[in-house]
Amino acid sequence: MRKLALALAVISGLAGCTNAERGAVIGGVGGAALGTAAGGNDVRNAVVGGAIGAVAGTLIGAATDRRGYCRYRDRHGRIFEARCR
Repeated sequence: MRKLALALAVISGLAGCTNAERGAVIGGVGGAALGTAAGGNDVRNAVVGGAIGAVAGTLIGAATDRRGYCRYRDRHGRIFEARCR
């Protein structure tokens, strides 16, 4: 039950983030997990892997954002992108 509550809190916290911010979080967590798995159960490996993953995730997430475009919702509930007003 506690794990489910923690997972819901993390997911709902990411809902309002940009693609770059989401990429940083996902890349950091994934990098820390890979660093720990590859280098043994050492905190240093997790920190290095997390840092590398966060940087890579930020770059990938930022590349998917369209500058000057915003997301809008029409009266029927459909989401679309258009130039920011």
